[in-house]
Amino acid sequence: MNFKTYLSYFQAVLENPTQYEGYQDEEILMYTKLNWSRMNRWLKKFEPNPETITVISTIATKQHWILITEPWCGDAAHAVPMIYQMVKNNPFIELDIQLRDSEPFTIDGYMTNGGKSIPKLIIRNEQEEDIAVWGPRPQGCTDLFINMKEKGAEFNDIKEEIQKWYNQDKGIAIQQELVIALTK
Repeated sequence: MNFKTYLSYFQAVLENPTQYEGYQDEEILMYTKLNWSRMNRWLKKFEPNPETITVISTIATKQHWILITEPWCGDAAHAVPMIYQMVKNNPFIELDIQLRDSEPFTIDGYMTNGGKSIPKLIIRNEQEEDIAVWGPRPQGCTDLFINMKEKGAEFNDIKEEIQKWYNQDKGIAIQQELVIALTK
């Protein structure tokens, strides 16, 4: 689905959570509502930096960017709108958003340490060959997550620190990582 369709799907989940598997759980629904708010904030505030704009605007052959996500995913609330904002003006880039827990189950081929961690971005060339894979979060955020987990931090504390990390980073790390991936 394209980004607009994903937003419609996300909104439908919020309006009729009982119609979508997993969203009957109050805690998941609460996080999904938070994610909607966070995603919309990034859509209003996030602007790609000049280097990112330059690198992405120079892509002049077709690329297929598959972004695997789910509305309940906290990391996706930050990464998905940022990635969309980075690529929306390049007609050579097709951004295809796929749900992790629905067909075609592309995530099964892109596990992170044996898990279906999202968001996951797969960048393919015209021949549908992978040229880059990114995700589920910027490296600095991953390091924070691993460090806190190893120290036995409570999951709610980890989520709070990750949220602070994203707010302080303002999308700089994801841009740097994608620029490096695209200029190899």
